[in-house]
Amino acid sequence: MATRTLGRVTKALLAPALALGATAGLAAAPAQAAVWNSCDQWGNTTLNGYLLYNNIWGSGAGSQCVWANSGTNWGVWADHPNTGGIKSYPNSKKVINKAIGSLTSLSSTYHVTVPSAGAYNTSYDIWDTDYDHEIMLWVNYHGAVGPLGTSQGSVTLGGHTWNVYKGNNGANEVYSFLRASDSTSGTVNILPILKWIKDTKGWMGNETIGDVQFGYEITSSAGGLDFRTDNLTVSGG
Repeated sequence: MATRTLGRVTKALLAPALALGATAGLAAAPAQAAVWNSCDQWGNTTLNGYLLYNNIWGSGAGSQCVWANSGTNWGVWADHPNTGGIKSYPNSKKVINKAIGSLTSLSSTYHVTVPSAGAYNTSYDIWDTDYDHEIMLWVNYHGAVGPLGTSQGSVTLGGHTWNVYKGNNGANEVYSFLRASDSTSGTVNILPILKWIKDTKGWMGNETIGDVQFGYEITSSAGGLDFRTDNLTVSGG
């Protein structure tokens, strides 16, 4: 059984070592001259309309610290072991709370600096308010990571070409869109993607979109790696 923490699926039964791993070795984390920072497992704050969330949720995790100057300028230092399974999803979240059919626009810009080592994806994680449907948009990824589900082919939507996968994690439907080539900056028109899922494929109804999250789904980052977000925006209504 899973619980939900600030819009992200969080395992209810975490290994006891997780809490220790999330705080051990924090002296190694780099100091950030930032408005806010936290090395707490569930550390979070709200800045200029965005919720920042450290979100160390997977078993076997190591140390991780998040810093932020704003909801659109923030970063993460993470030292997770070179083992399988997602360890964390540090992210910045914007709440939308509008039905797909009521949205006239929904778009985002991103600019990131990501490491050339480790295993991770840089992704949007978009949820309906009932948490029945999860839409992930991977703009780049590295190492031994892959999407849930089976291939549904490719499609060009929202200014990008994506390889699409559809699956279920036991709690909700998951639709993963992997950009055909890695990108570290750009603009994504999210609304056409939601309408394609709803109208063209019929995979969901006129769901109310609750959260648009953007962050890093980290599987491994042994030795400590930095992830930085600049000029993130989420807008629409």
